[in-house]
Amino acid sequence: MRHIIILFYAWLVELYRKPLMLSNSTIKLIYIPGVNKIRSFNSKARAYSEFIKAKRRVPAYKAFLKTHHFSKPSFSGLVPNIHEIPEIDKENYIKQYSMDDRCVGGKIPTKNIIIDESSGSSGTATNWVRGLKERKRNAKMIEFGMKTLLGKDPIFVINAFALGPWATGVNVTMSCVSFSKLKSLGPEKEKIENTLKQFGKDHNYVIMGYPPFLKFLVDNSEIEWEKFNVTFIFGGESMSEGMRDYLFQKGIKKAYSSLGASDLELNISAENDFTISLRRLLRSNQPLRSKILKHTGALPMIFQYNPTDFLLESSNDGELIVTIGRPDYVSPKIRYNIHDRGHTLALKELYLILKDLNINQEELTKPQTDLPLLLHYGRADMTVSFFGSNISPTDIQEVIYSLPELSKIVNSCNLAVNEDNEGNKKLIISLEVQKGETAELLDLDKTQIAFFENLSKINQDFREAKKMLPNNSLTAICFEDFGSGSFKENDIRIKAKYIG
Repeated sequence: MRHIIILFYAWLVELYRKPLMLSNSTIKLIYIPGVNKIRSFNSKARAYSEFIKAKRRVPAYKAFLKTHHFSKPSFSGLVPNIHEIPEIDKENYIKQYSMDDRCVGGKIPTKNIIIDESSGSSGTATNWVRGLKERKRNAKMIEFGMKTLLGKDPIFVINAFALGPWATGVNVTMSCVSFSKLKSLGPEKEKIENTLKQFGKDHNYVIMGYPPFLKFLVDNSEIEWEKFNVTFIFGGESMSEGMRDYLFQKGIKKAYSSLGASDLELNISAENDFTISLRRLLRSNQPLRSKILKHTGALPMIFQYNPTDFLLESSNDGELIVTIGRPDYVSPKIRYNIHDRGHTLALKELYLILKDLNINQEELTKPQTDLPLLLHYGRADMTVSFFGSNISPTDIQEVIYSLPELSKIVNSCNLAVNEDNEGNKKLIISLEVQKGETAELLDLDKTQIAFFENLSKINQDFREAKKMLPNNSLTAICFEDFGSGSFKENDIRIKAKYIG
């Protein structure tokens, strides 16, 4: 009986949502405050409904469940225990079953299908299929989010994500064309410069791309950025608050991140002025960091998300598990582990922590909605281990932007731990110098000391590891010319590779 009730309820939720998706004015009703308990129940009801559909209609998922001897989750009252469902990921599901078998009905539909690729930054590029209904709904949510962040004035979107088969570039183009002027250029500095020069200063420009390219664009362009109204929207990897400050100093007016994954969806959650203000408060408030954060190192990105659409859980290892609750996906994803570290936090819980620490809520920008927070720490496998500490590229990025002499000249970084024949390990941080810049004027000894002192402030595990080092010779920074050495194989079109 509970099984039937939940499926009927999930159907009612979708019936209610459809008319709300007709315009930006009605979409606002999806985000009304004070109903997060309902949203939480919705997320589990919809996840259960999508689980049952996938089990019945997706051959790969049916076979997957059979290998795990799993039928369906139990209930606690009327709430399905979604956490009992086995996790899927790229290794145990995507690589084990054909693309056809992972689709509803066991076959890729013959029309209105877009096939794109993930970047392949973690290995061989993977193909993904996206249907018309899912693309339309996501495009509508992106339009609503953009207008909520930037206002109702017309915008001119310059898509600087990689084009061709890459998932982000393809989907950004399709999603933004209905509500903006759009020019899809890819990561082409000269073309973006020419566009800004030719169309002039009277547009509200939104340039979208990966953080390393956006910084490269600002540092190497002839454009006087402060004379243009330019907002950056970035994705694919995190950006430190130091880098955001740096971009603002260069004349960029705003910078927001959106969290997506080629495996799942383009826009799972997004930054806004409230989440950015919280992240900046965390940067300066150690007691608040201790209360909220669950992983050491650089600050996580902080987003808000709608649990009715995406059920987000954390594994025992602290990795995000995502279930897409929206119906009509060609290739459903039920408890998909993207192997990113993260966890959620309810706004009520945040406010209780602030009260406990005597922090006035007015120190934060007032949120427009009470949706829960997602704290996203990046890929679980994007770290190097050194004397028991795990160091990530985001940690290194924060160090770079804490040292003005480095933020001016460094384009990218690479982390490696080398081991000699006797088993001695050495942490090497390679820093790529921008075109036209040089590290020759730096006091290298002084810079190295400051670098690892700041890293120990950012990453408490490294701070403890540093105490065990017999001398400073086991840590080193080295400067490399642009596009050489560790950075020779980098492709600006896709996400950077930071682990050597």
